[in-house]
Amino acid sequence: MPKLVIVRHGQSQWNLENRFTGWIDIDLSPKGIEEANNAGEKLKGYVFDKAYTSALIRAQKTLGIILGIIGETDIPVEKDQALNERMYGDLQGLNKDETRKKFGDEQVRIWRRSYDVAPPNGESLKDTSDRVMPYYEAKIKPDLLAGKNILISAHGNSLRALVMSLEKLSKEQILETEIPTGIPKLYELDSDLNIIEFKYL
Repeated sequence: MPKLVIVRHGQSQWNLENRFTGWIDIDLSPKGIEEANNAGEKLKGYVFDKAYTSALIRAQKTLGIILGIIGETDIPVEKDQALNERMYGDLQGLNKDETRKKFGDEQVRIWRRSYDVAPPNGESLKDTSDRVMPYYEAKIKPDLLAGKNILISAHGNSLRALVMSLEKLSKEQILETEIPTGIPKLYELDSDLNIIEFKYL
């Protein structure tokens, strides 16, 4: 039966600085490198046939560290901006605390966690899902249906979009769903890709 493992990149420098990152290509922080190493340790013993990641360095570097630790650096890796983080528009680069002071806690919470409300000139989670899920259906799902074990290293919101679909979460449930950095989540699937079990490792 196929296995799907998703992992949000380790802490980035802008995560550390509490800034909205979005599509800005920010590298991992020292803690993020440590988190990626820890993720690799947790995945020792797992075998993957292919990996997918975004066009952004923080996800790619996390994946590279993991594959190095588990000895799987020779598997095919596909990089695509369809798996990029949400584009945060006018909020990109802004400090989250300062943004809350300017717009209010509830407005910022809605921008960050709601399903279909986008920040100014940015993407909502629905917009993100509208590029993540067609890519999943076209590229990743056929691999899983073929029985392959797949590893995805991506971002909080691109993975929230995927988790919402896989776990059949409502708009209200996804509002409360946070993807932690650097902690692999394993999905055990049957041959029709129904979830048998899922858990953080």
